Amino acid sequence: MNKPMCWGIARPLCWLALGALCGVSLWAQAPRGAGPYGEWLVKAEFNGRQMESILAFARNPQGELTGQWISMWGLNDLEDVRFEDGQLTFKQVVRLPNDETMTSRFKGAIANRQLTGTVSSDRGEYSLTGERRPRMSRAVGDWDMTVKMGEREYTGKLIIRPGPDNTLRAEWKSERGETTITDVALERNTLRFKRTTKIQDREWSATFEGTLQRDTLTGAFTSERGEAAAEGKRVGAALIGDWILELTTDRGTRKQRLRVNPDFTGLYGAAPIEKIRFEGDQVGFDMVRQFGDRTFEMKFAGKLAGSKLEGELSSDRGNTKVSGTKAVPAMGARQAR
Repeated sequence: MNKPMCWGIARPLCWLALGALCGVSLWAQAPRGAGPYGEWLVKAEFNGRQMESILAFARNPQGELTGQWISMWGLNDLEDVRFEDGQLTFKQVVRLPNDETMTSRFKGAIANRQLTGTVSSDRGEYSLTGERRPRMSRAVGDWDMTVKMGEREYTGKLIIRPGPDNTLRAEWKSERGETTITDVALERNTLRFKRTTKIQDREWSATFEGTLQRDTLTGAFTSERGEAAAEGKRVGAALIGDWILELTTDRGTRKQRLRVNPDFTGLYGAAPIEKIRFEGDQVGFDMVRQFGDRTFEMKFAGKLAGSKLEGELSSDRGNTKVSGTKAVPAMGARQAR
């Protein structure tokens, strides 16, 4: 019987199990019937432990299907990616520390929004299962709002977060009384919600309708008092998105992906980040990874300069130099709602 292995998940565990952990990422879900395009959270069993990775598929400017395998070990481009009649195949070539390469191949299917198949190489094979990653609404995030009514102008912060069952929830922070936000909905590019404000013994409600375009929100509040124009700018827009990182250690350089979500959660490879800090041009986050019986703490501290992110990833095993470039969504990558 072939020995189980997880080479396709990104890197051979025999040489990276501790080194990669301590030496140192499509807003995904495509509509039904769209084939592989988007991102898939895939899982495999290895020595009794479940390993998670992300498979991301898009279309290049020539219209060809492309793919990447993203895991805690790094980012690898896939080769010979094909999808025909529900059948998905691709090849992955991994470079080993001794400059040798190892090739693995995937053969499987996509049906009923599930991905299943087998990864095989000359070292053995293992089964892989996956499901589409849920996408995050484009409305999610922190918005610095300016509201004007006649000669008066005031500011507030609109905070939108994902709610249960694909809904949205929100709150409004300002110095003008107590405010409650309800009935938040985004339809195409139109954002609507109801705002109820209470100042001392006075209470009134207004409805908002506005247009969402990338990192700006333009619209108006309407109430019995009249209409007030409102404009919003997304907080942290320069950092939000996907970053392709180059990680440099004494073992060489490898690629990784960092995703910064609009609510400043994120992904390092396939591993979730609870909170990404962004103040001025300073960026940081902390991660705790479990591998077998061992726990590893990792910290990133860096600086944002335009489309570049420079910093260092540190752990009790040493430091890794990080250089990142903001990624441009590939043709065929589907954006969030």
